[in-house]
Amino acid sequence: MEKKPHKEILMLRLPFQAALLLAPLAYAIHHAEEHMLFNFREWRLRYFPDSNALSTEAVFVILTAITLVYILLFTTLRTKVAAWGVILFLMASQVHNAIFHLGGTLAFQDFSPGLITALLLYVPVNALILRAALQGDLATPRQLGGLFVVGGILFWAFEFFGPAVLLLTVLATWAWTVLSAWRGRPASV
Repeated sequence: MEKKPHKEILMLRLPFQAALLLAPLAYAIHHAEEHMLFNFREWRLRYFPDSNALSTEAVFVILTAITLVYILLFTTLRTKVAAWGVILFLMASQVHNAIFHLGGTLAFQDFSPGLITALLLYVPVNALILRAALQGDLATPRQLGGLFVVGGILFWAFEFFGPAVLLLTVLATWAWTVLSAWRGRPASV
């Protein structure tokens, strides 16, 4: 008698490189919720200092470009360090952003614009990316935990001190990624 296939919850199984492409798409939709459907900046200014003078359009262009450069670095170099760099950036810009929206909504009892897409897109997209990193032997659970913690520190530093934190972090991780590939450590995957 032929066995029937086991029913499983549909779970996308994407390679790390393909899963990364979902991040800028999720960000574009998240940005639309924050600034086209609602007014996130107005909400944020009620509870947090105005540490970012950049327009929402400038923030969108900059973060999208940075994300794409991280993806290109990984695609070109294919090293664990390149994977860690993009994961760190996504931890800071998307995973902790989802925590921020949820925490802000709960703490202030005031809907944080961006909460819907943060929970419905950022969380599952980044879960797919992290799963692909684990399956592709690009990171260990401990390394992902470390990237999560450092990503949280970077997120809050950006929130309170502004874009200079982002600039320094991005330049440092890009330099680390390129130098480690140039020196041949760690081995390409």
